[in-house]
Amino acid sequence: MAPALAHAQARPLRFIPNAGLSTIDPIWTTALVAGIHGYMVFDTLYGLDHSGQVHPQMCAGHDVSTDGLTWTFTLRDGLMFHDGERVLAKDCVASVRRWGSRDSFGQPLMAATNEIEALDDRRFRIHLKRPFGQMLYGLGARGCVVMPERIAKTPGTEQVKEAVGSGPFRFLPEIGRAHV
Repeated sequence: MAPALAHAQARPLRFIPNAGLSTIDPIWTTALVAGIHGYMVFDTLYGLDHSGQVHPQMCAGHDVSTDGLTWTFTLRDGLMFHDGERVLAKDCVASVRRWGSRDSFGQPLMAATNEIEALDDRRFRIHLKRPFGQMLYGLGARGCVVMPERIAKTPGTEQVKEAVGSGPFRFLPEIGRAHV
């Protein structure tokens, strides 16, 4: 006789943070709960492993000019936002700019930046005024989450109204409200 196997029903994972989520915008606030929520819903270009080493996450990789002033990033194939739209380089550009307008690490990066531009759908470039050796750390460990361009164009002084990301979890506010 073969063993019986349990079949799990697909159902939402309900995350209950230690504090109320007063904003879904991890760029607008420094509240830890919003940052944790941001990492769950959104994704980052680079990430840190358990030993603090930076590795590509949304990026397939990058090239750096010999003078350290031009960084060209290439996105992995097949990245999608939860609304079914492809993640494009223009989304990354708008997201890095928004993050750089608020974050205490992003602001010095933006001050060192001449230009940030999408080259095509999968590549974007950051051209610096002076070398910025902690580029990858900033893009991976400092909450630089990628949002669709239409959302990331919200000024950093205003909260975004929706959480459409490409991270491991989708934010479904109607489920959260139903069980509060």
